Amino acid sequence: MKCLSCKGELHDEYTNFIADLGECIIVVRNVPTQVCAQCGEKSYSYSVSVRIQEIVNQVRSLVSGIAEVNYSEAA
Repeated sequence: MKCLSCKGELHDEYTNFIADLGECIIVVRNVPTQVCAQCGEKSYSYSVSVRIQEIVNQVRSLVSGIAEVNYSEAA
């Protein structure tokens, strides 16, 4: 696949997703991601995006500081 920003090649990697929600920060580790080799732009599949949102919504109601969650263990 090609990067939407620069048309560089995308490679599958595991990265961290950080959600700064004001009242708390949630770090989701080891998220399956496509990263552009040229510009570093990250993109997520639809299913991964949906799962990230579910994880953030679940953790948000439990935490008032900083939370760290492993993507594969949050299922």
